[in-house]
Amino acid sequence: MKENLRELEEKIGYHFCDFSLLRRAMMHSSYTNEKHLPRFQCNERLEFLGDAVLELVSSEFLFLDQPQVSEGELTKTRASMVCEPSLAFCARDLELGKYLLLGKGEEATGGRGRDSITSDTMEALIGAIYLDGGFTNAKEFIHRFILSDLENKKLFFDSKTILQEIVQAKTAQEISYVLVREEGPDHNKSFFVEVQIGKKGYGTGKGRTKKAAEQQAAYQAILKLKAGQSKTGV
Repeated sequence: MKENLRELEEKIGYHFCDFSLLRRAMMHSSYTNEKHLPRFQCNERLEFLGDAVLELVSSEFLFLDQPQVSEGELTKTRASMVCEPSLAFCARDLELGKYLLLGKGEEATGGRGRDSITSDTMEALIGAIYLDGGFTNAKEFIHRFILSDLENKKLFFDSKTILQEIVQAKTAQEISYVLVREEGPDHNKSFFVEVQIGKKGYGTGKGRTKKAAEQQAAYQAILKLKAGQSKTGV
């Protein structure tokens, strides 16, 4: 496990002085429960701290980046940037799930890919970096892995709404999401969805929920439309 976490250090570009903080950030409560360790040794306390650091850094970023935007809009934008799907999206870029310490039960039910777990771990990692290296290092990590490429991330987070707006502006055709198939047992199921404009497929998506699969499909459709690959004039 130590070698795996050294690999994670290389990915994030930060090396811990107190390596135990990184290990604790990756320690899910299911692991501490299974190993009969005190509850406070899991990553939930670091998650609590990281959440506060993330909110401050993202607030400062938006305040400086969008000087003409109202408080209400800033709050709405910040909420979309640091919500569970957003952080899970960022965690997937780091393959954070593969470094988690999980209990056998959580492992068996697909915990490494569950958005609620990986997003919490992302916040715990921020908390660990903050404790180990201070605010500047935590801020650098957040800017690099969460606040970067926001335009593309916004397309992903709001993909169904954005796709609806694009299509409505150019055509009267309806958008539909068709469940293509399901795979896996009930406790660890994957859904495959195709988004259709009219009767033509424009994108496919896979997710642990139908909603997540639809979002991924819509995102693929947007990329296709923006690349000018549509043959229908949409």
